[in-house]
Amino acid sequence: MSAPAIDPVRTPASAAGTRRTTDKARTTPARFDTALGWSDRPGAGLALRILFCAIALAVFAAPFLTIVSGALSTNPSGSSLSFLPHHTTLLNVRVAGERGIWDYFTNSLVIAGGGLLLQLAVSVLAAYALARHRFRGQALILTLFMLTMMLPEEVIAIPLSLVLGHVPVVGLDLKGTVWAVILPLGAWGFSVMLLTEFMKDIPTEIEEAARIDGVGELRMLWQVILPLCKPALGVAGVLGFIMIWDQYLLPLIAAKDPTDYTVTVALSILRTDPEVGSGVVLAGAVVALLPSLIVYLLLQRSLVSGIAAGATKG
Repeated sequence: MSAPAIDPVRTPASAAGTRRTTDKARTTPARFDTALGWSDRPGAGLALRILFCAIALAVFAAPFLTIVSGALSTNPSGSSLSFLPHHTTLLNVRVAGERGIWDYFTNSLVIAGGGLLLQLAVSVLAAYALARHRFRGQALILTLFMLTMMLPEEVIAIPLSLVLGHVPVVGLDLKGTVWAVILPLGAWGFSVMLLTEFMKDIPTEIEEAARIDGVGELRMLWQVILPLCKPALGVAGVLGFIMIWDQYLLPLIAAKDPTDYTVTVALSILRTDPEVGSGVVLAGAVVALLPSLIVYLLLQRSLVSGIAAGATKG
């Protein structure tokens, strides 16, 4: 007599594997999942997502496209500006160059480059001392850095102008030089606070292991601490460059001659020049926008990762 047919029974191992696969498929988020539950599936959620993205793109991209369009148009006016240039021409850029816009642009690059290097150097050294060492008066020093962020430029403009005209102790007159703009920007409270808080979260075990190997302070900072602070350095670099590049009042009070102006100050000169039209001013604005845009596009990954790293700490 033949044996009765037995239905196949799922083994425990295969059942567990199937359960893990199901749980993974259920818990793994879709590519476009967000906090609001939107996904890439067709429906009202996707349509709403596209609508919000279009609105954000219009709000942020429309002014830039309008400026570029006006800079490339023959005779732009406030009532005829659009996203696409009419009668495209590079005459406005050439006239802006004849008015010295590229000389002002060079001044801005020198000041932004030198100021950013000095600012990062001061911020890294100050943050390392505040985050990795304990000394008397530490809280007071950090408070002083915070106070520098609370003083508007208009309040310190006149005292700063007097100091730049006769630097105490050394008695130098820095007005008319790039140092008159670079040195006041050497310490920025925001970057010091950012790097300090980031360095505090680096495990002390890493530092202790390096000290056992005989690593000194400078080598500890350069080879151990700084490589772990790349996200924070990216944030400080991007925001620091934009802050220095957008300076208007400081280059104005530090200059002795119009040739010492930066490109941001030069835009106001072009605007008041009766011999040039609005197209030349818009061309100068495009020139002034390009460095900040390029820096952001090149370092946007570091900026996003640095902000995300700071948001997920703790």
